[in-house]
Order: sequence, then structure tokens, then C-alpha cells
Amino acid sequence: MCGPMSEPRHEDRPRSEQLEMTRIVLRPTGNPLPLGFMALAVATVGFSCLQLGILSTSEESTVALAVLVLTVPLQLLAAIIGFGARDPIAGTGMAVVSGVWAMLAVSTLTSPPGSSSPALGVLLMTAALAMVVPATAAGGKVVAAAVMIGSGVRFAVTGISEFTGSGGWETTAGVLGLVLAAMALYAALGFVLEEVDHPVRLPVLRRGAGLKPLRDDLEEQVEGIARSAGVRHQL
Repeated sequence: MCGPMSEPRHEDRPRSEQLEMTRIVLRPTGNPLPLGFMALAVATVGFSCLQLGILSTSEESTVALAVLVLTVPLQLLAAIIGFGARDPIAGTGMAVVSGVWAMLAVSTLTSPPGSSSPALGVLLMTAALAMVVPATAAGGKVVAAAVMIGSGVRFAVTGISEFTGSGGWETTAGVLGLVLAAMALYAALGFVLEEVDHPVRLPVLRRGAGLKPLRDDLEEQVEGIARSAGVRHQL
């Protein structure tokens, strides 16, 4: 006599049945770039004012603490949201920038006022090179890529000023920091107006893959989602 038929093992089920049993849940999130860029503006303006002599060296601890409690956590939050939204460019870029500002703030708090550090300079120049990765991948969003490239240039010049102790390089870094702040605020406003579908828009220069989220319908946007990180079997 034959015993009762057992349930087919998972690996024995037809592929179509396994696909029918699979559900991928997408959770909408807001664009984290405006938050990260506004936090960036606060940090770069604060340090630029120190580098340009607008604020005295006695204010270094105040600026460093402000960056540590405001910019760093907000950019870290933006990075987490970026990764959760399957945007490795926003996630990676904001995470690296958050870490660099944390490094600068802690170094400022633990160093004598007005001093320079060759070791910090080397680390900043290395971080500037690291920013090339997300900036290059963000080619579909030109303004966002420009902010990331600007952050890298700002870190590189600040690193040179720390390494050499040159006042000229420090002044240049301060000026670049203010320019970066203007770029970051423009990008933040542009992406916010885009997100709320405001009748007034600022050009954020989306192109290629950067246009797909606004142009394609849902079916086209989730095409290939099975190959995305967090869904595919391995990273």
C-alpha cells in the first residue's frame, strides 16, 4: 500500500509556483538628498567662517559641536533613508560626507585652537578621492553630482591646508566652502520643489537614468527589482 502523498519539498516545486508565492513589498520614502544637503550647508558655512577669519579661533569648539550634533546625525539619517530607498548613490555619498564632518568636528574639539594637522590633511585628501565614487555614479542627477564633487574638492583643499599649514590654502578652502553651501542649498530647494510637485521648479538637470523615476510608470520602475540588493540572494 502506498502511504499518503507528502508535500513537495521547496526545491521540488515548479519555478512558476515559487514565483507566485514570492512577494516583494516596496515602502515609499521621501527623497533624503534635501535633508543631507541642507545639513551640509550648515557645516561648510561654519568651518568656512573659521577659515576666513570671520569667526575667531575661540569659536572653533562651538562650530565643531554644532556640526557634531546637527550635521552628522542628519546626514547619517539621509544615508539610511537612501539605502532603504535602494539608492546607493544617496546612501553612500551622505554616509561618507557625514563621517568626514564627524572627523573634522572631533579633530577640532581635541586640537589646540588655530592648529593644523598633517595627519588630518592626509585623511581629508583620501576622503576627497572617495567622494569620486558616488559623484561619478550620480551622473543622471547633475546637480546632486556637482554637490558631491564640490564636497570632494572642499575636503581636498582643506586637507592641503591642514597638511601644509598654509594660510593661502586655508582661505581658498573657506571660499570654496561658501560656494559649496550655495550649491547645496540650491540643490536642496530644487529637489524639495520637485518632490512636492510645486508649479515653480528649479532645474536639477536630471538626465538619462535620473529621468526614469519621474517619467516611467510603476511597472517600468520595478522591472529588474529581483536583482536589487536586499532582494537578490547575495549582495
